[in-house]
Amino acid sequence: RKVEIGLVPFGSFGLTVFGLLLWWHSGGIPDSVTGHSWVEVLGFVHTWAVLIDILGLGIFGGFYIVPLYALIQSRTAENERARVIAANNILNALFMVVSAIVSIVLLSVVKLSIPQLFLVVSLLNIGVNAYIFKIVPEFSMRFMIWLLSHSMYRVEHRNLEAIPDEGAALLVCNHVSFVDALLIGGAVRRPIRFVMYYKIYNLPVLNFIFRTAGAIPIAGRQEDIQIYEKAFTRIAQYLKNGELVCIFPEGKLTADGEMNEFRGGLTRILEETPVPVIPLALQGLWGSFFSRDPNKGFFHRLWSRVTLVAGAAVTVEAAEPAKLQVLVGELRGAVR
Repeated sequence: RKVEIGLVPFGSFGLTVFGLLLWWHSGGIPDSVTGHSWVEVLGFVHTWAVLIDILGLGIFGGFYIVPLYALIQSRTAENERARVIAANNILNALFMVVSAIVSIVLLSVVKLSIPQLFLVVSLLNIGVNAYIFKIVPEFSMRFMIWLLSHSMYRVEHRNLEAIPDEGAALLVCNHVSFVDALLIGGAVRRPIRFVMYYKIYNLPVLNFIFRTAGAIPIAGRQEDIQIYEKAFTRIAQYLKNGELVCIFPEGKLTADGEMNEFRGGLTRILEETPVPVIPLALQGLWGSFFSRDPNKGFFHRLWSRVTLVAGAAVTVEAAEPAKLQVLVGELRGAVR
């Protein structure tokens, strides 16, 4: 029930790489193989490399196009889905015709060879996708999340169906590491607006991801009153728009693996925009590279199992900081 659009940049990168390799390896095959049997063709230099390149184009083409088709279907209203898919098919057919015309011009007028045509298309693919990822940064953000959750951690989740498919809700979770938001965002099917300490928000590299995800930087009232007030204004606006907002009520990362006291900021949020509250808990992150464990190391707990657990929705009337802290603690259990 989750479309992973982070695979789209992965597929695009593979299409470019294997397109360039196809151009490079084709130089070892004669321009004409007429009169040769298929066994003799397989004996030419680079033939097997070319076959692998073509296989790579097919595989990464699947990584590229399947999530996009699934995304169209998942984000289109059911009563409009058939029309949107039909329109998409018309556009695909149009661009196939255009690409055929461009190929004819490049091959017959410009006098490019077929390998050179693959070179040109691969280079054009770099520019087109750079533009796409600039105007739709969600693709790049999801790719970074996908890499993190599939390289450094084995992320599992339980009871995430408690998070509503539509409508506003406030998610509250314990705060264990600098990448908590990325792991939660990668596991939950819906986009989430995260509220995070502004110094974490401004971390190099991660800032790009947080910014493109529409994260909300917040500071203590005594640190910067403007950032503090602006954060609550944005939170209220997102919730009024029916979106998911996630906060870490402890207000800081744990320094010893245990949960800190939940602060009262969530009370103000619910007073301004009453919405259901969904308690979440992260298990297994303490001691990993991005935690504050003094004994951590880069390879310590690499590829460790991390679990995200969701609890039943809590009504606004019952959503007091102390009660929510107990609920999140119960969900986390003894696993830090």
